[in-house]
Amino acid sequence: MKTIYSDDHRGHDGAKEFHLGQMVPIFEMPRRMDMILERLRATDLGPIEAPARFGDGPILAVHAADYLDFLKQAWDLWVAEGGNDFALPYTFVGHGMRHKAPRSVHGRLGRYAFDLAVPFVAGTWQAVRSSVDVALTAQKLVADGARAAFALCRPPGHHAMADMGGGYCYLNNAAIAAQAFRDQGAARVAVLDVDYHHGNGTQSIFYHRGDILVVSLHGDPEQEYPYYLGYADETGAQEGAGCNMNLPMPWGTGWEAYGEALIAGVSRIANFRADALVVSLGVDTFKEDPISHFRLDNEHYSRIGEQIAGLGLPSLFVMEGGYAVEDIGINTANVLSGFEQAA
Repeated sequence: MKTIYSDDHRGHDGAKEFHLGQMVPIFEMPRRMDMILERLRATDLGPIEAPARFGDGPILAVHAADYLDFLKQAWDLWVAEGGNDFALPYTFVGHGMRHKAPRSVHGRLGRYAFDLAVPFVAGTWQAVRSSVDVALTAQKLVADGARAAFALCRPPGHHAMADMGGGYCYLNNAAIAAQAFRDQGAARVAVLDVDYHHGNGTQSIFYHRGDILVVSLHGDPEQEYPYYLGYADETGAQEGAGCNMNLPMPWGTGWEAYGEALIAGVSRIANFRADALVVSLGVDTFKEDPISHFRLDNEHYSRIGEQIAGLGLPSLFVMEGGYAVEDIGINTANVLSGFEQAA
């Protein structure tokens, strides 16, 4: 299995996030990628290659043009208004307020984000743009006939909505890749999100569509971020009725319950008869993850890969979360190796 990766992500570094009442170094750090690369090389999973460059077209098939323009300009706007270090919003659009992007960068930061976990530094845009190229390069490998490919993306993407970022996510790599499969001839595409946190962005982007099925296993939003999407009764609307499946689980969930949910999700995908599969691969379901509350262990990630392989679909793995840095490489490689061995 080929891995697509770019060092451009390293420019997205040095910011902080608001966690448990204080500003702390952001959990979504460059070292996550170092640990994954180290493990991929140690397990000899396959070659690691640089991405090709793509234009804005695939992004605009999923994201709003004004939002993309803002991402490109955000850091320069911040600096022009006297900002330094890193940019974060301090006010957000709320109920009864106008959803308008004012001239001020402060107003735009709050219009185009739904939380305090999408900071900007000087290298953020290049990292975000390169992350999309990584996903699209790996997607093209699969579309051109590869059984599977791994897009080692950073920043992650599954929380990013069409016109808003959050949860460390700026552009939705998995959604962009799923749409690319459709644009290149796949009649139906499935997205399987195994990140601990619900992929609210992916759900919202495809919620009214019947050609892309979204299945997500995640922490129950009654207890867990992102709180306002991810409930089991969200099953799609209009043409997308029945094409969204949420499998929320409570804090403390271990492999037995998680494995049952995974079987249910995989079964739904099999019944959908997709032509291609996009896996939002988060490994923050690990028992020692610092911001998550599931109890999976290292060996369980191989079983996840095996279950996915059982679908027999051309499969694109897109990296999302995972913040137990010492084990992120083991868990990620275990999913991919489990898939390869069972395929």
